[in-house]
Amino acid sequence: MASRVTIFAKSLLIVGLLGVVMLAGYLYSGLYPIGADTPHNKLTFWALETLRENSVARAAKAIQVPADLGTPSRLLAGGPDYNEMCSGCHLRPGRTQSDFTQGLYPSPPNLSRLKAGEEDIAQRRKEHFWIIKHGIKASGMPAWGPTHDDERIWNMVAFLERLPELSSEQYQILTARGEQDSGGHH
Repeated sequence: MASRVTIFAKSLLIVGLLGVVMLAGYLYSGLYPIGADTPHNKLTFWALETLRENSVARAAKAIQVPADLGTPSRLLAGGPDYNEMCSGCHLRPGRTQSDFTQGLYPSPPNLSRLKAGEEDIAQRRKEHFWIIKHGIKASGMPAWGPTHDDERIWNMVAFLERLPELSSEQYQILTARGEQDSGGHH
């Protein structure tokens, strides 16, 4: 009996090592189509999406949401930053695509069309904060944390919550930045 277990363990080890060698060969072969104009295969897409969703959810779990997130002052402060930093990829009301979004893969979500679902609103807020602050590797989403303090990032989260409800005209009003506000915000 012990010899059967040993043979099985050795066979499993050999199969595992062979799998690692085959994977390394594939990675080094350059055969995977890495261009942004070619979608991932279903397995790769699933793996990357699952990794992203679970990683962000875990990292954001301990973040504390400010009690005043829904105030008009946060909405007004976050609008101009969203317009200048985010709308090129994540769009604005009345826009369904841009030249930039058509060339990105994976496509960034159109945040002007996202509707709040039944999910945990506090967790969604935490995740938006974490994504804005830390970015997402190999997705085109930059980390704004090195150049923006937490207060400014929370203002953008506040704006994101209201964005899907805004008309094009309301968006224009809320994202206008006065001349006195324009210094140092780019």
